[in-house]
Amino acid sequence: MTTLWTLPLPTELGIFTSVWGERGMRGLRFPSSDAPAPPPDPVPSGVPEAWLAQARVALHEALTQGGRSPLPPLDLSSGTEFQREVWGYLLTIPRGETRSYGEVAAALGRPKATQATGQACGANPIPVLIPCHRVLAAGSRLGGFSGGLEWKRRLLGLERGRDFPFLALEPSVIHAGLCVGCPDSPSRSAGSR
Repeated sequence: MTTLWTLPLPTELGIFTSVWGERGMRGLRFPSSDAPAPPPDPVPSGVPEAWLAQARVALHEALTQGGRSPLPPLDLSSGTEFQREVWGYLLTIPRGETRSYGEVAAALGRPKATQATGQACGANPIPVLIPCHRVLAAGSRLGGFSGGLEWKRRLLGLERGRDFPFLALEPSVIHAGLCVGCPDSPSRSAGSR
């Protein structure tokens, strides 16, 4: 049986809950307004402080328009081979850019696996650090997100330098990596590329 530890990762936007095993981070859960943060487990000898420090810095940067620090070791053994392939690809999508589920499937050499790609994104155990929020449905619609669409909008907005005003927009205003109608956004029609 695998031993797991839950440890809080406080951020400016709430307390995330990280899940760790002896081989690295196995999960990341969004802050919940309904439930208090879990009490921290004592930092076990199996989770080096350096891993926690890397996770804190990487999460902070992901939430504050920062750079890209090295990630802590990620234990993705809970996923299937295809899911791990998708999650690995997600790590290559540059900050501030998006791809469709179909584009990810095609990039992996499986153009007919669009639905399976969406399911793999939904099964991502470490959202934010493995940026599944950068993957959109066809027609640049938001699609789904394990943390809820408000979090997806927030993360995409942060990456584009538009924090909370971006949240108020309907999902249909996001087109080809551009926030139509956002301040400082070039005016382009939804159909132009």
